[in-house]
Amino acid sequence: MALDPAGQHLRHVEKDVLIPKIMREKARERCSEQVQDFTKCCKDSGILMVVKCRKENSALKECLTAHYNDPAFYEECKMEYLKEREEFRKTGIPTKKRLQKLPTS
Repeated sequence: MALDPAGQHLRHVEKDVLIPKIMREKARERCSEQVQDFTKCCKDSGILMVVKCRKENSALKECLTAHYNDPAFYEECKMEYLKEREEFRKTGIPTKKRLQKLPTS
């Protein structure tokens, strides 16, 4: 049975692992300000970061959770995944390798 490159059916692992991975990566990009604030606080606070960085940690969690619970964001990431999967099924080349520059002589 050949796979339809443009097929929309998602396997369990795609729904529960691969798409959420894309969501985490994109959410971290969209919450980059909160990530930077939390990282800076942790570096500045050292061992006391658990106590001193609660505000920054809460802001980061709030931002990430807002993205994780947004159905439109899930659909956006799902469509991105389906596009990458379709391209892989057509070419046989993973996105990461396709985006790397070809060596020049």
